[in-house]
Amino acid sequence: MHVVVSKKDLLRVLGRCQGVADKKSTMPVLGNVLLEVASPNELRLAATDLFVSVSGKIAAKVESGGSIALGARELFERVRMMPEGQIALQVNGTQAVIRAVGSARRFTLHGVPGEEFPSLPAPDAKAQVATLDVVTLASLIAATHFSISTDETRLHLNSALFEWDNDRVRMVTTDGHRLSKLEVSVKGKHESATMLIPLKGVQELRRLCEEALTEGKDGADASEIKMVQSGPNAFFELAGFSFSVKLVDAQFPPYQQVIPEHSERNVRAQRAALSEALRAVSVAASDRTGGVKLTLGGGKIRFESESPDSGEGFDEVPADYDGPEVTVGFNARYFLDVLGAITDEEVSLGISGELDPAVIKPAADSANKSYQAVIMPMRI
Repeated sequence: MHVVVSKKDLLRVLGRCQGVADKKSTMPVLGNVLLEVASPNELRLAATDLFVSVSGKIAAKVESGGSIALGARELFERVRMMPEGQIALQVNGTQAVIRAVGSARRFTLHGVPGEEFPSLPAPDAKAQVATLDVVTLASLIAATHFSISTDETRLHLNSALFEWDNDRVRMVTTDGHRLSKLEVSVKGKHESATMLIPLKGVQELRRLCEEALTEGKDGADASEIKMVQSGPNAFFELAGFSFSVKLVDAQFPPYQQVIPEHSERNVRAQRAALSEALRAVSVAASDRTGGVKLTLGGGKIRFESESPDSGEGFDEVPADYDGPEVTVGFNARYFLDVLGAITDEEVSLGISGELDPAVIKPAADSANKSYQAVIMPMRI
């Protein structure tokens, strides 16, 4: 194989591939990225850990065809050190020579035959294709990704529930201590679909969306993402990349039962003021629990924290509330994650009692977008 490609194009696709390549696997080939001539003017790169796969094509001047699998991190680092411009990649057996066109700089890298690289899954040709704009998918992930459990032994929590119901799409995540749900209206109607996407898949989708939005002039110019659910996998096409993920075969918790139907006390407050006060007071919270006391009363929300080693913290912000006083303990980071995900200036906080969960949502109602976050209380 002998091809000439742009360093910029090669580095962009390699960056995505090395994020998927599994360097710690007992199968060494999974730490590699596959490079193969896909057509007379294209080079295809692919990586997989057998659960998540990604591939992308870049323009290439093809002198001769072929394929090779090279260490993803090693190749990325060498390409990154090349001067800007064109890069020639020449393969002889299992050895690749990477050379900067018009420069003396070159690297030699050993790999494995492309035939030994695992085959990537492909969707059924008859599977229904749905399209969703990148802005919508990016907003779904941004509003919910932080409450996915990182415990890989609890697969039903180590994933995000994606549901498509006619003209509404939603994403729900929970780690057992908190829950986030965003539901958005979309154009047109589609068949109902349900996917349980594992954390690593959500993280890669988030990166792909961010890259697509960054390359566009603004959100309105971002491309659409094509989605296909086929067998045990979900397939996505976005910004020149093909991405697939093996869906989680587990039962997501009945999230409707976790969200309180109503709260005895509902408070409106400025999101920025809440976030600033809570971030300040959390500095003095216990390192072990991160707990902060939240007290409603007298037209204010008071925050208090205490650490056995470093002392106490206190702050308060104005709030639209004149009901009876109540104090509840919460993990400060959980609250800050939610406040960071909401873009509205005002938020609504619903609390019933000291042992009841809090419901946080934007204060203004929207027919096209509905966001709710639930945080379980803690004893402090």
